[in-house]
Amino acid sequence: MRAGLPGYDEYTGSPAYDADYPLANREIALVDLLDRLLSDGVVLTGDITLAIADVDLVHISLRALISSVKADMPSPWGGRGRGPFDMIGGG
Repeated sequence: MRAGLPGYDEYTGSPAYDADYPLANREIALVDLLDRLLSDGVVLTGDITLAIADVDLVHISLRALISSVKADMPSPWGGRGRGPFDMIGGG
């Protein structure tokens, strides 16, 4: 158990509340996550830092938007609703 260590609750052993990230320790059911993904979409973010001897050489910030696409939405490519993958399969 991690109780008594800095950054952990001494009674439960769980990570202590972090005011900078109030939703970091929020638990969510997988079905709720999938429902939100399919209805609204989600944004995934991440940071990668490559360092040698405590000197940051490269910092990469990644962001990805993942959402479902509805068939009745207009095509962002113009035309009659044809997308970039409509030609696959002899379209």
